[in-house]
Amino acid sequence: SFPLVDMRNHQPSVAVLVTLVVVLYLCGGTVESHKDQPLSGIAIHETTFHLNDKAHVKASPTLLGSNGQHSELVLVEFSSPHPSDEDWIGVFSPADFNVSTCPGDNKMVSPPRLSSAPIKFQYANFSNPRYNTTGTGSLKLQIINQRSDFSFALFSGGLLNPKLVAVSNKVAFENPNAPVYPRLALGKEWDEMTVTWTSGYGLKIAEPVVEWGVKGERKLSPAGTLTFARNTMCGAPARTVGWRDPGYIHTAFLKELWPNAKYTYRVGHRLSNDAFVWSKVYQFKSSPFPGQNSLQQVVIFGDMGKAEVDGTNEYNDFQRASLNTTKQLIKDLKKTDAVFHIGDIYSGSFYQGLDSGGECGVPAETIFYVPAQNRAKFWYSSDYGMFRFCVADTEHDWREGTEQYKFIEQCLASVDRKTQPWLIFLAHRVLGYSSTSFYAEEGSFGEPMGRDSLQKLWQKYKSVCTSDEKTNYKGTFNGTIHIVAGGAGAGLAEFSDLQPNWSLVRDYDYGFLKLTAVDYSNLLFEYKKSSDGSVHDSFKISRDYRDVLACAVDSCPATTLAS
Repeated sequence: SFPLVDMRNHQPSVAVLVTLVVVLYLCGGTVESHKDQPLSGIAIHETTFHLNDKAHVKASPTLLGSNGQHSELVLVEFSSPHPSDEDWIGVFSPADFNVSTCPGDNKMVSPPRLSSAPIKFQYANFSNPRYNTTGTGSLKLQIINQRSDFSFALFSGGLLNPKLVAVSNKVAFENPNAPVYPRLALGKEWDEMTVTWTSGYGLKIAEPVVEWGVKGERKLSPAGTLTFARNTMCGAPARTVGWRDPGYIHTAFLKELWPNAKYTYRVGHRLSNDAFVWSKVYQFKSSPFPGQNSLQQVVIFGDMGKAEVDGTNEYNDFQRASLNTTKQLIKDLKKTDAVFHIGDIYSGSFYQGLDSGGECGVPAETIFYVPAQNRAKFWYSSDYGMFRFCVADTEHDWREGTEQYKFIEQCLASVDRKTQPWLIFLAHRVLGYSSTSFYAEEGSFGEPMGRDSLQKLWQKYKSVCTSDEKTNYKGTFNGTIHIVAGGAGAGLAEFSDLQPNWSLVRDYDYGFLKLTAVDYSNLLFEYKKSSDGSVHDSFKISRDYRDVLACAVDSCPATTLAS
């Protein structure tokens, strides 16, 4: 998971694609922050028992989600007769964290077993710097519904020599099987929205449904149900110590939507006695008609990562900046029509790397819906008003002659540029240009083989030669702007000392992109800082359909400066 590098690239005197190309790229194994995993440093299997009657841990409230919440803050109060700055509080789920209860199918797996390790932790002195003197403290910890109960434990001895001092009462959600975490995604057609959610209800217990409508009209739509098992994982740790039952994943398709309409919906389950269990009510705005001339604002980012909002430490805890990105996206939500998250959301990969941790794409392909023809192949196209998005799956072969190459060409070739002038090609690995250090050292300045085939398509579909313009592109468009935008919150990578003349803007920081289509002739690009939402880089494109026609297909040279 790499950062925003070579945020903007184009190539003087080189034939390249006329459309804006946003390139997002993934983990290549060289970012130092991948080693920063506080939770994985806990030697929980070395724990010794030092339970002390004078120590205590209390968690409240004991019942969560009474008002339909997916998550809730729990107050954890604790005390110790022998406090130390090395004391820490661990959060465990299931609440009975005994190694004998850990599921497993491989006796050769080294400890700790994940079900006996904390799901996150925080030092006891986090909110009370005088803890080692007073021996008392408290923490507010966010707990999410994971279809199991929770407990909290006080340890002394630090992370490498943990001593269990006290264990709290149990905390649980009122309905651990409740429908939670609804996630929207555009459907395969412009007038379709998909709703996916997770629950503990299998088909033998309840029927998944969505209640939805516009302007007071309500209808029920059924949902399909999927799940996955341990034996569908490809290897460790996903198949061994990393396994946790995912529950059931449900997806409904809401079709024949009115354009630009505000819909409300709630997800739920019809039980065998015909009673319903519902989530709270949510809303979304449907897509504009393809080619509709109206203000349309789209956010794009990659490598967001994850972090705990309560400040606790968890496994792979190197992505705190993701919280800033999330806050800025929420702050700007009323001025955002759609969001594209372009990885890392792994599918299976022809790279045969270790990035997926043995998942081989199964959780991502099941938990997240994309409008692809095959969930195991994450390439797809999406029309949103004046935009056409062609999204590649760089974990699968994209070279000339492959199935994906044919899809990319069809997506680029089939768009009507009169009404959808803003043709956006998205990918995760850098298939264009980047001068991050490891790509520069390889000499490829991008994913090896990345441009070999795709450059032909980028040039074939409306391309001309570039100029030195940087901020205001007018008339017959002067080339393609490649943007690497992988700095939404995960670790940062270094730039190369080399800066090719096609590398215009660099920023070693966290941020995200925003594209604003004003009309058929005007597009605004902005790169915003995650820290405060300020615009660090921007440019405008102003052109008419006649400017697109000014460059005929196959009229440009076949090589580029990087070639």
